Amino acid sequence: MEGTPIGVFDSGYGGLTVLRELVQELPDYDFLYLGDNARTPYGFRSFEVVYQFTLESVRKLFSMGCHLVIIACNTSSAKALRTIQQNDLPKIDPHKRVLGVIRPVAEIAGLLTKSNKIGVLGTLGTINSNSYPLEINKLFPAIEVFQEACPMWVPLIENHEYDSSGADYFVKKNLEHLIHNESSIDTIILGCTHYPILIDKIKKYLPDQISLVSQGAIVADRLKDYLNRHPEIETKCSKHATTHFYTTDSTEIFNEQASIFFGQSVRSERIIL
Repeated sequence: MEGTPIGVFDSGYGGLTVLRELVQELPDYDFLYLGDNARTPYGFRSFEVVYQFTLESVRKLFSMGCHLVIIACNTSSAKALRTIQQNDLPKIDPHKRVLGVIRPVAEIAGLLTKSNKIGVLGTLGTINSNSYPLEINKLFPAIEVFQEACPMWVPLIENHEYDSSGADYFVKKNLEHLIHNESSIDTIILGCTHYPILIDKIKKYLPDQISLVSQGAIVADRLKDYLNRHPEIETKCSKHATTHFYTTDSTEIFNEQASIFFGQSVRSERIIL
């Protein structure tokens, strides 16, 4: 059987920071990226709606031939992944796989901390879901997790204000608030795939002794390991070093915005779910 691409899904653009690392770590593989830009953001939506939207996108990627889909969206990983894995995959096709971004990041953060105190920066939806504390405490019961919602960060990035003094103000404010709540935090998770765009500003206001955990490189490394451990999945992945981009909204807007996150120009096609 001819191999098929690895699907990568996000509610918008942030997953492109993960895709960039996947392509770098697995350059021979083919990828399909699907951004549900017409219905973004997912962060404020209910669990039921996020689940419905995410399942529709996963089904679409399956219909395009993907046997393996990475949900490169924290909100979808938090609110939909487990239900899709446990309830939907057995009915759709028990041989297909859907993976998320929260568990691999929780594992790494738990191994990094020395003080057993971890901070999480994320959107309101991700923070309210409590997915990071739940996942971390499953793996490392002794670790305390402190969360900070950063509702202004994504709008600043998507409105091209990530280099502005306004971005400095909100990054500084949120970091100070998080660390003020618990000064012993020595590891902070960037719990949104948009946040690497603000990495320089985050480091500017972060004490040197605090480790910063970004998702893209971790997810890429774990996917490589996953494929090595699961040859029955790996052999179904095609390897022509191609990447295709799809959006549910305007391709012109997507192409312009995507270059910020992916690090190079892209050409997308519009798709209807």
